[in-house]
Amino acid sequence: MTQTATFHDLKGKSVYITGGGSGIGAALTDGFLAQGAKVAFIGRSDASAFVSEMETKHGRAPLFLQGDITDTARLQDSIDQAIAAHGPLDVLISNAANDARHATAELTPAEWDRLIDINLKAYFFAAQAALPGMQTKGAGAIINFSSISYMMGNAGYPAYIASNGGITAMTRGLAREFGPDGIRVNALAPGWVLTDKQMDKWATPDGLAAHLERQCLKTHLAPRDVVDATLFLASDASRMMTGQCMVVDGGVVTTG
Repeated sequence: MTQTATFHDLKGKSVYITGGGSGIGAALTDGFLAQGAKVAFIGRSDASAFVSEMETKHGRAPLFLQGDITDTARLQDSIDQAIAAHGPLDVLISNAANDARHATAELTPAEWDRLIDINLKAYFFAAQAALPGMQTKGAGAIINFSSISYMMGNAGYPAYIASNGGITAMTRGLAREFGPDGIRVNALAPGWVLTDKQMDKWATPDGLAAHLERQCLKTHLAPRDVVDATLFLASDASRMMTGQCMVVDGGVVTTG
């Protein structure tokens, strides 16, 4: 990944990323390693090849902790392992999500619960596990990945839409709660980032063209665009930003 900025204060910082071995999460791991941070991440699938790739590229490996974020005990245990290896977290990034399409008429209670567990519940319990160490330090940055999908009122995945609206609302509440301890909590809402998964599963020529028409900037988003914004929110460059939802979407929705 080509660096566009160096955030010197991120060097040596303890960073934990959910879903940090694939898609946008892998780009985040790569981006933070390039800044000199100590990165740990959780993922369900074996990420040994990615870890080796990162070690070759950066001269040090991220800490891969295999597990499912819907298993709250395992999620919080993996954060404890990251803290044991790298010290109390300076940065928590809840990135992992599932945007599988589903129809309202066909969604079962069990499927609803599963999607909420992935897309919202895990975000809260990751923050809960990171909190004590950040309180001890008197500082920390939590970045929760939301999405512009709920701002657009998209159809086709109602549990995902509900989760992302919930993430933004929860972010604002946690920012208020954690602020006295010097901990910042922000949400980042990407637009349609063309990862391999998106290209394989959802992208069609007509769909891509229609979305680009909605953007002010006529270039599709790449993972790098999200990484740069995340680095900014993690850095003291944004030290007085908290409780915000920062949109990176090429100008589809407007905020403020």
